Amino acid sequence: MSLNIRRARSDEAGLVLDFVRELAAYEKLSHEVEATEADIADALFGHDPRLFCAIAEWNGEAVGFAVWFLNFSTFSGRHGVYLEDLYVRPSHRGKGLGKALLIYLARECVDNGWSRLQWAVLDWNAPSIAFYKSLGAAMLDDWTLCRVTGPALTRLAGGSS
Repeated sequence: MSLNIRRARSDEAGLVLDFVRELAAYEKLSHEVEATEADIADALFGHDPRLFCAIAEWNGEAVGFAVWFLNFSTFSGRHGVYLEDLYVRPSHRGKGLGKALLIYLARECVDNGWSRLQWAVLDWNAPSIAFYKSLGAAMLDDWTLCRVTGPALTRLAGGSS
């Protein structure tokens, strides 16, 4: 059995979008997927990309992915990685692919002098929470994720200072 983690290629925007849709279905969030293949291609492979993707292959078949971007810690004064999506197809779970993707990202951080690897997990996803804790991840229960989208974002953008 052969495991390989590699960067996504420019002809794989459709594959990446397929993984996004599969992840959204697993998280019961399919209704939120608006991205198109062109959106993914532009974000990952357009001029000056700010989004990155690793593909997990098992015996040459793409079976998982990790999508990330750089963030910045003013406290450490260095960049870090924010993992937006991590997904392995159900038929390939339990083979170490998720861990291999996280190791890949941890190496990116260490090799580049970045200070942290960070992500969010749904509070109902007990298997993933247990998996992340087994790797040494700290659950930041004292932080609440905030988001402004849609009409609220438009209202905020039009607000006066």
